[in-house]
Amino acid sequence: MSDGTIDHHDQDLRVHDPKSAAAGVTGVRVSMQRAIGQMGLKNTAKTLLKLNQADGFDCMSCAWPDPDPENRHTAEFCENGAKAVAEEATKKRATPDFFARHSIAELDSHDEHWLGQQGRITHPMVKRPGATHYEPIEWDDALAIVADNLNGLDSPDEAVFYTSGRASNEAAFTYQLFARALGTNNMPDCSNMCHESTSIALAESIGIGKASVTMRDVYEADLILIAGQNPGTNHPRMLSALEIAKRRGAKIIAVNPLREAGLHNFRNPQVPRGIIGKGTEIADLHLPIRLNGDLALFQALGSLLVEWDALDHEFIDRHTTGFHEWAQHVAAVDWTTVEKATGLSRAQITEAAEMIRASDKTIYCWAMGLTQHRNAVATIKEVCNVAFARGDIGKPGAGLFPIRGHSNVQGDRTMGIWERVPDTFLDSLQAEFGFDPPREHGHDTVNSVRAMRDGKAHVFMGLGGNFVLAAPDTAVTAKALASTRLTVQVSTKLNRSHLVCGDTALILPTLGRTEKDVRGGKEQFISVEDSVCAVHASRGVLEPASPHLRSETAILCGIAEATLGDRHGIDWAAMRDDYDVARDHISRVVAGCEEYTAKVDRPGGFVLPHPPRDSRTFETRSGSAEFVCSPIDVLQVPEGHILLQTLRSHDQFNTTIYGFSDRYRGIEGGRRVVFMHPDDIAHLGFTAGDMVDLSTRWDDDDIDRVAPDFRIVPYDTPRGSAAAYYPETNPLVPLDSTATGSNCPTSKSIIISLTPARQDRTITGSYDSQASTGADEGHKARPQPTHLS
Repeated sequence: MSDGTIDHHDQDLRVHDPKSAAAGVTGVRVSMQRAIGQMGLKNTAKTLLKLNQADGFDCMSCAWPDPDPENRHTAEFCENGAKAVAEEATKKRATPDFFARHSIAELDSHDEHWLGQQGRITHPMVKRPGATHYEPIEWDDALAIVADNLNGLDSPDEAVFYTSGRASNEAAFTYQLFARALGTNNMPDCSNMCHESTSIALAESIGIGKASVTMRDVYEADLILIAGQNPGTNHPRMLSALEIAKRRGAKIIAVNPLREAGLHNFRNPQVPRGIIGKGTEIADLHLPIRLNGDLALFQALGSLLVEWDALDHEFIDRHTTGFHEWAQHVAAVDWTTVEKATGLSRAQITEAAEMIRASDKTIYCWAMGLTQHRNAVATIKEVCNVAFARGDIGKPGAGLFPIRGHSNVQGDRTMGIWERVPDTFLDSLQAEFGFDPPREHGHDTVNSVRAMRDGKAHVFMGLGGNFVLAAPDTAVTAKALASTRLTVQVSTKLNRSHLVCGDTALILPTLGRTEKDVRGGKEQFISVEDSVCAVHASRGVLEPASPHLRSETAILCGIAEATLGDRHGIDWAAMRDDYDVARDHISRVVAGCEEYTAKVDRPGGFVLPHPPRDSRTFETRSGSAEFVCSPIDVLQVPEGHILLQTLRSHDQFNTTIYGFSDRYRGIEGGRRVVFMHPDDIAHLGFTAGDMVDLSTRWDDDDIDRVAPDFRIVPYDTPRGSAAAYYPETNPLVPLDSTATGSNCPTSKSIIISLTPARQDRTITGSYDSQASTGADEGHKARPQPTHLS
């Protein structure tokens, strides 16, 4: 695996002023340039006009919900959605000749952007034991390799079945059915690395691990509190919804270490004020919180609400338990501790609490900024506590709103992709298919890496995604994958996980969301679920990139049939050739999915039941919404160290790198940067533009983890809090550093030290206060460092 040193793009890195507004004309221009450059003019029009439409296909990027069909724009997509479509529908092809020309070692020497730009994989490929190259293989032979390896295991628990959020509901259902029919619950997924803390916290606090709001609630809210989320990059269509809410009078609080452009101002390119006007100011209040300070913040908010008796006593009395203990707990909050943990003043926190008190309908939004900490589960429960205190659940315009980051990661979980799925789901599987599925919990992502590392798992299968770079502790994860007998990647394009492979490795190329799927003589459709429990159909519009591609569902049913034969009497061929058959099974197994095919194929689909939202019913252990008391745990950072969060650039989606422009934060031409407060830079003995190595060491092991060659960039961020892009910084996240209760990697609170980078390399480029990709977006002044050479 490549060592992650500087590539030619970082040698050309430039830093300019961060933007003070998101989208605008530049967003349209970049969208069209990327789309036309990758797909051509005809396919750009054909795809983007059907993107997120009721009769089109669902974006493979974020899980932001769609408006009602009658309220959708002709261009119902954002810049990063257009980039995602362009990446999938590219005209470039990675053919067998390509793999013949490039050895695996040579491919591994390139960066993620280069790998992704080689185009769609056109044929099944195999790396045989001892081989240096991938070579083409027939589908039947590839399926036989998978079947032989799985059937040769001493136990089904020696296999790991990973799922990316891109999988459809039909594929997810057949995948989990196959794994459980084989005999294992080893079903890690990308949620284990992002919103697992949400799933655990909400299930224990309200009885269901999903958002309790609808899109209409967002529009009708009096106040929207957004914590640990950057919608301008990660969920850009959310800005349109926030704009509607603002125009209707809503206030918005942004809780984020960085002052992100999208939470400052939105220039909607679909309305005149977004093109020639000043746009829409988004955040009425920005709280620049220190990393890992959110638990203390929400306890302090609760303390003030209790002190003021700004409480919904009727809701508390009728629908909650544990209030009096919680009220006593937060009444005793220590404000010195709160200010130290948050980096905020009591006056700032009081201003936020007064906004909550003045609101009759508040929505609480969050994402990875809250979920990837040691105390993440406790923090999200504290968000719930504040919502309970105000009665902000189960009423219009209010609720809890975790924003899912991947297109169908929530649908995967609904369909049974979970290593610890409830017994009620397994009971339904047993009733439908006549076999007793395994009941022992399986491996999540972190434990799957441990199992492969320790020689307890020998086959790894990835349904989409880029496991080796998405998982924490990259070097440990890579070594674990490379120790397996077989790795199988169901993919559309080349990524690092194809190059860190087992003794035998397979690449099984699949259809994308953009492509027509014809099986059994008819055009099939798939279905997905978004962040507000809405489920709808998705139909591709392009001809497949290669006649050798198969859909995810067809690939999975083929593997299941080759491996299990007629075991349990499951008709895999029927589900492979007609997805209605799979949906019929879903309608009888998955709660809330009765008459699934008919409901999902309606324009706009249908919304799954949600007891707290629908009837203020809470299926918790107590039968009520549960207030929970948690101690404020201030993360101690030793002198000479700093706390790092990993985050996305504006030019990427998870581990897929679209390009090298994070124009909102002022970065062009590279990615290996670390954002720091100017005073922290000086305190640690560095100057702006210095090249440093980032390193961390976990107390429980003796591994020195280093991410080399990062350029220091001064930024408007709280003292003691730094930020850098992943996956470049994933090597710094110790495998054993996880959230209590959810085992989610702590990618937002990594204690690091900085040391000067090696001196035997030449770095060129400059800081340029005038560099810009669009004057329409505005600038935010900050201290300017001197020229570097």
